[in-house]
Amino acid sequence: MTLVRWDPSRELEDMSDRLNRMFSRQALPQANGKETMVVADWVPSVDVSETDGGYQIKAEIPDVKKEDVRVTLEDGVLTIQGERKQEKEEKGKKYHRVERSYGSFVRSFTLPDLVDEEKVKAEFKDGVLNLHLPKSEKAKPKAIEVTVG
Repeated sequence: MTLVRWDPSRELEDMSDRLNRMFSRQALPQANGKETMVVADWVPSVDVSETDGGYQIKAEIPDVKKEDVRVTLEDGVLTIQGERKQEKEEKGKKYHRVERSYGSFVRSFTLPDLVDEEKVKAEFKDGVLNLHLPKSEKAKPKAIEVTVG
C-alpha cells in the first residue's frame, strides 16, 4: 500500500473544478498554457430588500437596452426577462478574450401576498433595473392606542 500525502490546497482546487463544471463555467487549459472560458447562460445579479413600506428588487443588466427588457407580474410571480446582444464582429477587430455572457435571460420571483400588485413600479437607469413593490395598506403595521380605564 502506498501512502499519499494529503494536500488541502489540491483538494480545494479539485472541489472548485467540480463546482465550476456543475455550473457550466470552467477554465479549460490550452496547449500554450493559457486558458479559455466556457460560460453558462447569462443570469443578471439581483439584490432583494425590504422596508416597512415594501420590497425592492435591483437587477444589474448592463449593455441591455430598455426595449430589450420585459417585466411581467402574473399570479403573484414577478418575471424579468430580456436579452443582451453580442456585438457584431468588425473587420480589423480581434478579440483576445470574451468573458461577458450574452443571450436571453429570465429571473422569476414569487411575491408575498403583502405586495400591492397594482402599485408596482419599474425604473431603468445606468444598467440597473429598479423595481418598487409596495406593501398593501392592510399589511402595514398599525399602532393601536391603549387607554387605561
